[in-house]
Amino acid sequence: MSLKAKLEAVIYAAEEPVTLAQLAVLFADEALEWKAEQEAAAAAQAAESGSSTEAEAGVLPQLNEAFPYLELEQVGTGEAETTASEGGAEPVAEMGPNAADSSAEAAGEASATDAATAEAKAKQQAKQRDREVRIAIGQLLNELIAEYAADGRGIEIREIAGGYRMATKPEFHDAVRSFVKSLKPAMKLSLPALETLAVIAYKQPVTAPEVNEIRGVDSSGVFGSLLARKLIVTAGRKPVVGRPILYKTTREFLLRFGLKDVSELPSMEEFEKMAASELDEPEMAQDEAPNGAPEFNADLSLEEDGASSDAPEEQESTPQENAPHGAE
Repeated sequence: MSLKAKLEAVIYAAEEPVTLAQLAVLFADEALEWKAEQEAAAAAQAAESGSSTEAEAGVLPQLNEAFPYLELEQVGTGEAETTASEGGAEPVAEMGPNAADSSAEAAGEASATDAATAEAKAKQQAKQRDREVRIAIGQLLNELIAEYAADGRGIEIREIAGGYRMATKPEFHDAVRSFVKSLKPAMKLSLPALETLAVIAYKQPVTAPEVNEIRGVDSSGVFGSLLARKLIVTAGRKPVVGRPILYKTTREFLLRFGLKDVSELPSMEEFEKMAASELDEPEMAQDEAPNGAPEFNADLSLEEDGASSDAPEEQESTPQENAPHGAE
């Protein structure tokens, strides 16, 4: 099995994005073997191109036989090196009576420095080896990403939250969304929770009073639920009077929405259009569930009972168009 196929299998099976460091630890030896094979193939190709040069050099004796008056000569590499060494040779200085003592002292100093630099040299070699492994695996990952992007496949390999993960392609969003809607949603977010999370995502780091001012209602209860679900986290305090707590989104937020970082969030105009289209679509009633589909009455809302004055009506979170493989 090739190393590229193993990388593909690991990325597919992983529940969370696989980092380059994890892959480097797992496949360090195989990555170095793959790199050696690539270098050997390149050397063989270079040798083939060099054989043509040697064939051209064999034409010189034939030219001398046909045109002896030209007196063509070919200077070999060894002759050129001998001539250069003879011309640039310098006389060796005579050894003085104290030369042996100075040589012993120099040898002692060299042995002392060798012990001090051995550890540093070993660390440098380890870093160089790790760098070569990462470069080799990174090259294979780039080839995999290009192959998935070029072929007519429904999934792709994307860089999400500092790692690599398989995800559905955006053009197949409608098909995935239709399928997921027939299943129980992995999580339900109330409309106030979605609004609060959106404000934090676009304005982070932001304080609770600033979120309340933007939404126009009290969101204190929603903050507690979002913190419990690890979708947001505290980010210090704002240097103003009262020093209110700042909030920002987490890595779990990126995983839930299939984002590499917050810069991939849609613009405010795009977000408003998507929110309007979601609100216009009628929600599927419980009694209209497909035949044989069980009814689920579990409340997975992020809102806590009595925690907020916002409307308790819940809005089902829709799957992202790049929903990762294995996400429920």
